[in-house]
Amino acid sequence: MAMDGKQYPVTHSEAEWRKLLTPEQFRIMRNHGTEPPGSCALNDEKRAGTFYCAGCNQELFVSKRKFESGTGWPSFNDPLPGSVETSTDRGYGMVRTEVHCSRCGSHLGHVFDDGPPPTHLRYCINGVALNFQPA
Repeated sequence: MAMDGKQYPVTHSEAEWRKLLTPEQFRIMRNHGTEPPGSCALNDEKRAGTFYCAGCNQELFVSKRKFESGTGWPSFNDPLPGSVETSTDRGYGMVRTEVHCSRCGSHLGHVFDDGPPPTHLRYCINGVALNFQPA
């Protein structure tokens, strides 16, 4: 069960999540944290391939949808169909749209409407929430 009470296909207890994830991944993916900008090597990943959820290995984004946003986080303009869900995040005195994995509910990042065409969306994703598999 996720933090919002929704039942996800992949579920683990808090203790199981702590065993599966690194402390930083747990802080970000299960407690809605954020990695420091520019801290993840996946921000600079340019090879063709697929980005997966570090929590359940679901395919989330393909490299052809990744772009350099200048924010310090991996940014994509479109997720794979059905791979992510969104919810309203009212933390830190702002209203943002949170992005989480549709299979395990893990927090991935946020989506903003300042991206490039054609979607004009910027999925700003914590790199530690992702695993990359080159094509």
